[in-house]
Amino acid sequence: MKLAIAGDSAGESLAKVLADYLKDRFEVHEVSRVNECADPFYANLSDRVASSVLNGTFDKAILVCGTGIGVCISANKVPGIRAALTHDTYSAERAALSNNAQIITMGARVIGIGLAKSIADAFLAQSFDEKGPSAGNVDAVDALDAKYNAR
Repeated sequence: MKLAIAGDSAGESLAKVLADYLKDRFEVHEVSRVNECADPFYANLSDRVASSVLNGTFDKAILVCGTGIGVCISANKVPGIRAALTHDTYSAERAALSNNAQIITMGARVIGIGLAKSIADAFLAQSFDEKGPSAGNVDAVDALDAKYNAR
């Protein structure tokens, strides 16, 4: 699995810890706001990562900012992306199983390193069942996305 991990100025340190933690099990790509483009805005970092997930460069992604909220809102502006804010393992698991989220987000100022690692593990251990009970809900979300992005 090709996994992108990125953080804004508040989330870079935790993003790096997660990348180091996961690199032995996944093909991890650290998307740096500094090395690739000195853009200070989490919206643009989220766009670069979410667009790369959408076009197949990456299978999934983890985005980190201070609260996880800004990168989540920004990633969800990319049509076709389902990003979920996760600050506990159950939400991370359900983001994959119930919502077919391609991206999870978290806040470096909200959770610690140990919990962040557990959240990443919970998300990455699951895969969505396209014929399962949540498939209809995901289809409805995608239809809503298409409806408002077709304008």
